[in-house]
Amino acid sequence: MSSVPTFGPDAHPRTPEPEPVSPKSPRTHVLYIAVIIAVLAGIVFGLVAPDAAKEFKVLGDLFVSLIKMMIAPIIFCTIVLGIGSVRSAATVGRIGLMALIYFAIMSTFALAIGLVVGNILKPGSGIVIPADADVDKYVEQAHEAGGTLDFIQSIIPETLVSSLTDGSVLQALLVALLVGFAVQKIGGRTADLALEALEVVRKVVFAILSMVLWLAPIGAFGAMAAVVGTSGAAAVWELLKLMIGFYITCALFVGVVLGLVLYAVARVNILRLLWYLGKEFLLILATSSSESALPFLMEKMEHLGIRKSTVGIVVPTGYSFNLDGTAIYLTMAALFVADAMHKPMSLPAQIGLLVFMIIASKGAAGVSGAGLATLAGGLSAHRADLLPGVAVIVGIDRFMSEARAMTNFAGNAVATVVIGTLTRTIDRDRMSEVLSGRLPFVPTALEEAPSVREADA
Repeated sequence: MSSVPTFGPDAHPRTPEPEPVSPKSPRTHVLYIAVIIAVLAGIVFGLVAPDAAKEFKVLGDLFVSLIKMMIAPIIFCTIVLGIGSVRSAATVGRIGLMALIYFAIMSTFALAIGLVVGNILKPGSGIVIPADADVDKYVEQAHEAGGTLDFIQSIIPETLVSSLTDGSVLQALLVALLVGFAVQKIGGRTADLALEALEVVRKVVFAILSMVLWLAPIGAFGAMAAVVGTSGAAAVWELLKLMIGFYITCALFVGVVLGLVLYAVARVNILRLLWYLGKEFLLILATSSSESALPFLMEKMEHLGIRKSTVGIVVPTGYSFNLDGTAIYLTMAALFVADAMHKPMSLPAQIGLLVFMIIASKGAAGVSGAGLATLAGGLSAHRADLLPGVAVIVGIDRFMSEARAMTNFAGNAVATVVIGTLTRTIDRDRMSEVLSGRLPFVPTALEEAPSVREADA
């Protein structure tokens, strides 16, 4: 019998590491409890001393920047290890094409459900747009994004190294694919040595990430304090209708649309999958960025029994092209602005505007303020008379961005399981063991011992 595992991170020939004695560590629980306490403390601080709390925004920004610093090398290592271990390049192409088709279908569903709920609730009908609304900075950001040709050109890095230093997920993805295919083409002992060396680099990267994660409570405190201090209870109350409508729409999409798709294809209950990813949702809630949980989603999907090659293709690609939460946000925000300005859009105008926004948002994935920039750019190009209404959303964009990020994250998690099932690159028995809690997950980035998924792969 061959010693090469079929699933998991050790899909290329290597000697399996010994199984850890304990599958859990109290250190991980301490970290996430600290994050919860920090979030609550930030809310209280923002209400008691709003002016002082605004100055703490930099803490949240710094923490998210540290996390984003790790994204490119993690994606590079994971994809090269995944693709390099697959001996058939056609397998990678088939998975990628199927993933893109799935992303297009789900984005359409997200747009549709957002339009339905938005037209029923008509958010913004009772809002008064301030005369001095200023959205110039968002329009400028949108114009800087360029058109479709500029977006395509931005995918190609100047050098192989710059793809890992410029902060572009798509550039890192492209170079990782090229390197992965190159290792795959070389084959033999040389390829195995390259993969073993890259596995060492991957462990170093996750060790750095481990140190960064212990700053999460500080970042969460600063971010929440600044948001509450800036918005205030009155601003939140006035825009509560929009927020509730948006949250309901996201919940319906995740629970109904994604839930039905997941059960129909993989026979998995959506609640079990969401519970499995509970800590990642908490991290996203604290940072308002789904990128902060990207490394852990990839690890957990591999632990779930999905091949590294599938995870390495679907997850990073989904982070740029499977933005279900962003699609819903743009839908609700556009309808809100139109109602708030008392200039409702016709259904054809809504569809045309939102299709433009979804395409434009692909190039701004992961960029701070990308949602507002895309919204302002779309309105500026199609309905310039509605542009001042964007300023009203600025006060609660952070609260909406949390639901947006969590919906994007849930959509990519479901997509990975669905694509893994359709391509038969998932170990269904292992998935049942993991989701039932009998095979707990031990994150590489937070544990000194090798993870359970490495030993069992």
